[in-house]
Amino acid sequence: MVDAATGTMTWVPTRSAHTRDERANRRLREELAAIDGILPGSVVERRMRCGKAGCRCRADPPELHGPYLQWTRRGPGGRTVTRYLSPEQVERYRPWFDNARRLREIVSELETMTLHLVEREEGWETAP
Repeated sequence: MVDAATGTMTWVPTRSAHTRDERANRRLREELAAIDGILPGSVVERRMRCGKAGCRCRADPPELHGPYLQWTRRGPGGRTVTRYLSPEQVERYRPWFDNARRLREIVSELETMTLHLVEREEGWETAP
C-alpha cells in the first residue's frame, strides 16, 4: 500500500498473508526500531613486522609486534579508512559494530520476506 502523505510503500497484510509473515514483519520492525547507532566496517586484531633489520619480528620464528586492534571501513568516495582502537574503545563501540551487522541481517530478512510476499500476492510463486 502506498502512503498518500509520504509516497512510501508500506506492508499491509492481506487476507492471504500468513500470520507467521505478520509476526516476522512485526519482529523485524521492532528490532530495527531498537537500533540506536551503527558503526560500519570490521575490527580485526593484527600483529605486524616493523622495518628494523635486527628486530625480534624478523627472527626465526618471528615475534610479531601487537596485537593492534584495527577498524577498517569505507569512507567518502569509497576510500578505505583505517583507525587503530584501544581495547577500551572496541568494548565501548562494540554494540554499534554489532548493530551494523544486525542491521544488514534485518535488511536481508526484510528483502526475502517482501520478495516472498510479492511472489505470493502476484501469483508468481514457482512450484517446488
